[in-house]
Amino acid sequence: MPISGPGPGPDPYGYCFTLNAVSSTIIAVKTILLISPYWREEHRWMVSSYKLADLWQRLGYKVVVICMASESGVDKVSETLEVHRHKDIFLRDPWNYGIAFGFAGYVHKVAKEVKPDIIIVNKILFWSTFSIIRLRLARKRVILTTDALVGMTWWPRGRIPKVGAFLYAWTLGWLLLLLAKKIVTFHPQPPTLLRRLGIAKKVSVIPTGIDPSLYAKSDPSPDPDPKTTITYVGRLESVKGVDDYLAAVVPLKKDSAGLKIQVVGFYEEGHPLVKQYERDVVFTGLRDDIPQILGETDIFVLPSYSEGLSNAVMEAMSSRCACIASEVGGNCYLIQNGVSGLLFPAGDREALRAHIKRLLDDPAKRRAMGDAARERIEKEFSWEVVGERYRVLFDSICNDRD
Repeated sequence: MPISGPGPGPDPYGYCFTLNAVSSTIIAVKTILLISPYWREEHRWMVSSYKLADLWQRLGYKVVVICMASESGVDKVSETLEVHRHKDIFLRDPWNYGIAFGFAGYVHKVAKEVKPDIIIVNKILFWSTFSIIRLRLARKRVILTTDALVGMTWWPRGRIPKVGAFLYAWTLGWLLLLLAKKIVTFHPQPPTLLRRLGIAKKVSVIPTGIDPSLYAKSDPSPDPDPKTTITYVGRLESVKGVDDYLAAVVPLKKDSAGLKIQVVGFYEEGHPLVKQYERDVVFTGLRDDIPQILGETDIFVLPSYSEGLSNAVMEAMSSRCACIASEVGGNCYLIQNGVSGLLFPAGDREALRAHIKRLLDDPAKRRAMGDAARERIEKEFSWEVVGERYRVLFDSICNDRD
């Protein structure tokens, strides 16, 4: 069934309806309560949350979001999207963690008012995830979605953060996994780990996916010797490995005339990497024209030390970029090494440099990998495919009265 846009919106009495053209009957639109660590702030974007909210609206649901933020407030974005922000205390890199006292209580209050058909908590081990405990005490069924299991399959950089993540994961994190009615992971997790946790039977894999129609490669330049552009998209956080990317690629400039290196994404003023490389690298800051940037990119690099299912990689693959990514998390699920991209061991700067040089020297290989990447996205990760899987999941939840 094709994905369509959301219905016409609320009636004067506050209920949202959709007209079924075949039967001409009025059907009440179901509501999803989405609990997310963050939404969209310049220094903390939860891409999976607002992407999935968009997809679920296309499936015909109204989405009410509760997240942590710099300031509290409620935004009625549209007839099918409402965002509640609860003020938190944000711990910066390498923690990148918000603490929001009273968050679970606020979630419980909104849930009583909204009476959602489906409750989804996105991500694991963020402060917002503790709302699962309060919701379960109120006998609410909760779906937990996540792209990684922090402290189990995903790790921050630094010994102390790693120890903290491990202890956190195998105490409170394990409890939250057990309390969830169903668990959706965006890419496959180790089966032995799921069995050890006792959650294997309630875990399914559904990627966030992407709408590939929004991304396309720009027309070839009429210039007979166009620049080759290498791009990283994401925040300048330690776990993203941007230091490895820059250390690997910048030395190649001396042998590659016209090579453009860029870093696209938020960074704090005075960031040491910006100071170190600003003469050789374009740091764009936060941008809202990512499709255009990727359309003009030849090689895309994601050098993360830990990764879930990267939206940035999916966007680059949709744009027919030749992608190079570290061999961690969902990168191995997205990229078929040597076919739709290249993988390298996280932190191995020499291997990364060798991959970049190989693609710089072989434009035909770049184009072939880019075409294969786009084909893989369309077949396995497009919203036409992913949307149907979510439709089946939600139907099963709504029909399950246990």
